Amino acid sequence: MESAVRAHGADVLHAAMALGLREDEAEELAAETFAAFLDAAPRFEGRSTVRTFLLGILYRKALERGRERAKERASDPIDEVFESRFNLMGHWSRPPAGPEEETLTHEVSEMISECLEELKPLQKAVFLLKEFEGESNQAICNALRLSDTHLRVLLFRARNKLRERLEQRWWRR
Repeated sequence: MESAVRAHGADVLHAAMALGLREDEAEELAAETFAAFLDAAPRFEGRSTVRTFLLGILYRKALERGRERAKERASDPIDEVFESRFNLMGHWSRPPAGPEEETLTHEVSEMISECLEELKPLQKAVFLLKEFEGESNQAICNALRLSDTHLRVLLFRARNKLRERLEQRWWRR
C-alpha cells in the first residue's frame, strides 16, 4: 500500500483536483480512494495498471459524491422554504396566483397567439426571434438576410399591428 501511495498519490490527487474540487476536498477524495483501494486490492487481477485501477476508484467515488450532493440539494428544508416565501412579518413575499389570475393569463396568452397568426410570416418571424428568443438585431439580420433598416421597419410594423389587434380584441370582450 505504501508503494502505491508513493507511486500514484500525486496522480490521484491531481486527478481529483482536475475534477474541479478544492484542494481540501481533493485530498479527502484521494484518501477515500486509497481506503477503497485497500478493500479492493484482493480483487485486483492485474488486467490494468495500479494507476488505472486507482483512477477508476477515484472517478466512482467522485460520482458517488456528486449523487449524494444532488440528493442533498433536492431536499426542501423547511426553514429555507419559509424564508424564501415569507417576509420577516410572516406575510407572503409574493402571494400565490389564484384561479382568476391564472385564467386571465391563459386568455391573454391565447389572444396574443391569435394576433401573432395575423402577422405576415416575415414580421412574425422577426418579432418572435427578437422578443421571445432574445436574439440580437445582428443575428436576426444574418439569419434572415435582412438589412438593419429593414429589420427595424419589420419590428415596428409587427409591434404596431399586434398592439392594434390586441386592443380590438380586448375591447370586444
